[in-house]
Amino acid sequence: MSEKENLSVPAHVAIIMDGNGRWAKERGLPRLVGHRAGTKNLRRIIRAAADIGIKHLTFYAFSTENWNRPEEEISGLLELLAEFLESELQELHEEGARLLHIGHLEGLGPSLKKKIEDAIELTKNNKSIDVILAFNYGGRDEIVTAVRKLIRAGTPAEAVNLQVMSDAMFTAGTPDPDIVIRTSGEKRTSNFLTWQTVYSEWFFPQMYWPDFSEADLRGILKEYSERDRRFGGLSKK
Repeated sequence: MSEKENLSVPAHVAIIMDGNGRWAKERGLPRLVGHRAGTKNLRRIIRAAADIGIKHLTFYAFSTENWNRPEEEISGLLELLAEFLESELQELHEEGARLLHIGHLEGLGPSLKKKIEDAIELTKNNKSIDVILAFNYGGRDEIVTAVRKLIRAGTPAEAVNLQVMSDAMFTAGTPDPDIVIRTSGEKRTSNFLTWQTVYSEWFFPQMYWPDFSEADLRGILKEYSERDRRFGGLSKK
């Protein structure tokens, strides 16, 4: 039996790509060099996840709070997203990846906004793996946005339940994450998928995101396979 067959493969893995700036600082490099190294690692982990059989992969790329960072760093992050789409989109498309976005496109320049929209349109029928970019995204903001959406639609208060709320989220139609990974060893949720991760299994590997590898991903899946997920009920073991 192969290593892949020994793993319990989750449907959805979400990743907080933390530590790019510290990775660069420890090497005496500008923070943006760390972000560039982190962007390059996206492709490796997407390919690894697809090979393993993961169907949904969400990356926390830029939060609603990240607008408070220095203007130079924000401009660099936006440019890196544009570069990623330009350099990787065609290959991802050919390999069957469907690109999705959660969050708000407002605040982005018209060129970058169009690149994201074009990427979503190009890959909309692909079925190998969903690559979900949480960009200009915040978990609390998502809940507020969902409530506003329901109010505007005239949804009666008595009709609002867990399913109705889930269907109003940016992630409607995507299963909740089975696993959330935050690299760098920091142990905070940082406003990421607040609604969706109530029963996710969390992992906090020590390495920075640019150093996170397929072997690290497989190690987490191995530990995940040994966990007992009870969802508030009793153990099945």
